[in-house]
Amino acid sequence: MTLFFYLIIAIITFFAFLHAWVKKEYDISRTVIIRRSREEVFNFVRQLKKQQHWNPWFTRDSNAVMKYKGDDGKVGASFYWKGNRKVGEGIQRITKTKQGRVLETRILFVKPFKVNAITYIGVKELEPEKSKLVWGIRGNLAFPLTIISLFYPPEKAFGKELEIGLRQLKRILDK
Repeated sequence: MTLFFYLIIAIITFFAFLHAWVKKEYDISRTVIIRRSREEVFNFVRQLKKQQHWNPWFTRDSNAVMKYKGDDGKVGASFYWKGNRKVGEGIQRITKTKQGRVLETRILFVKPFKVNAITYIGVKELEPEKSKLVWGIRGNLAFPLTIISLFYPPEKAFGKELEIGLRQLKRILDK
């Protein structure tokens, strides 16, 4: 019984050490060039209702429930989704917008894990009909996600999805 007790203490100590040691913050972003004016690009991406056309997370369940509130594209607008286990359940709310340049949202995932994150989109005009768009996500990992991140880092989890979404967005807007 004593050996079992020491073994449990050792395992708990090991996981506590890993949790303390692992980097908890993440900030992942990707960039794309789109052949449209900054205003056109920004006016498309700021609308929560249009995310289902280009955001890869929302293409995983065509039967997902989506409910919108507020004036879409403006601070305070939000939407709730609930889908299969690939989509999960959560709420996204626009927290900051600087017309034609910056959009920031707060996302609260309820399922499969409770995660609180910030997504951001920045649009910069390179030429009159050419814009650079940066799409990113940042947040903090809580236990046990810190331990999971050792084997499946946020860069790997989110980076590919950001790239897929930006390719889809470019395909839609470059027409």
